[in-house]
Amino acid sequence: MDKIRINVLSKADSVPAQGVGSAFVEQVRLIKQSNLLDVEINSKKKNFDLIHIHSVNLPYFFKMKRYKGRNIVYVHFIPSRNDGSIRLPKLIGWIFNKYVNAFYKRASNLVVVNPCFIDPLLELGIAKEKITYIPNYVDSSEFFKKSDEEVLDIRKKYEISLDEFVVLGVGQIQTRKGIDDFIETAKLNPDMKFIWAGGFSFGRITHGYKKYKKIMQNPPKNVKFPGILDRKSMNDIYNISNCLFMPSYCELFPMAILEASRIGVPILLRDLDLYSPILFDYYLKGKDPKSFSEELQKLEKDKDVFASYSSKSSDISKYYNKDNILKIWETYYKQKANI
Repeated sequence: MDKIRINVLSKADSVPAQGVGSAFVEQVRLIKQSNLLDVEINSKKKNFDLIHIHSVNLPYFFKMKRYKGRNIVYVHFIPSRNDGSIRLPKLIGWIFNKYVNAFYKRASNLVVVNPCFIDPLLELGIAKEKITYIPNYVDSSEFFKKSDEEVLDIRKKYEISLDEFVVLGVGQIQTRKGIDDFIETAKLNPDMKFIWAGGFSFGRITHGYKKYKKIMQNPPKNVKFPGILDRKSMNDIYNISNCLFMPSYCELFPMAILEASRIGVPILLRDLDLYSPILFDYYLKGKDPKSFSEELQKLEKDKDVFASYSSKSSDISKYYNKDNILKIWETYYKQKANI
């Protein structure tokens, strides 16, 4: 059987340190390992069985028409659920939201990374049969557990002692990510070290830019902001962490959760409905700094609780394993290419 020829189109990695870019890199890395697929990236050639679009750039909007019935759009965000990310003038924000909605409506096929985002797409008038849920994936060759000696060296690099309990936050620094609760939780736990890996990927239009810029310049004593880190450094930072703490108000399927789960780092999240279908009961949850603090203190003080949630984190990684996710993609592509 001839291979299915797929052109993956994306500018998602043009903005540093955002989850959409990481999801694009990981998905392409995964499907390139298939013997059934012939994958190219942003190719100018014309004879493809399918185009798979990862970002909502205007040229792709017109290319969908040429590949009518054979285009796939990855839904990495939904405008109505994206408040608190970037601050745009009302008119520009309205136009952008209308454009993204039109982009999704034009698509022949949509893939969502979280089943709870199917309903908002249905509310736009998109037919249910056009929408498919396929979860994100992270390669274990990029994120893996390091030796005790390596972990000690990394802690020294970040000026963190071996016995300090390290709480890690990951993502762009913006209101939606719950930075305020992260800082307040840190203040309630002065004996713990809090690190936020990420920065202002969208610069001054980031929601809360001035406020968080001041906090970064003068953070609480137990909070560090190392800025935007490359993937190798992110693997290092996960390895020195005792908990991944993400108090976001809105997400789809954060890549950081999959990355941390590869190392078995316990995960603490805001109690949101969107996590239950994809993470089951494999994580700790809270709703405000007080409850977040209580969960962190359980992890720090009770070795059995820590071991349990470290194991549950690893279970997340096992569930979203390479072979399983790759088979899902192969089956999906065959169906859409009518093979």
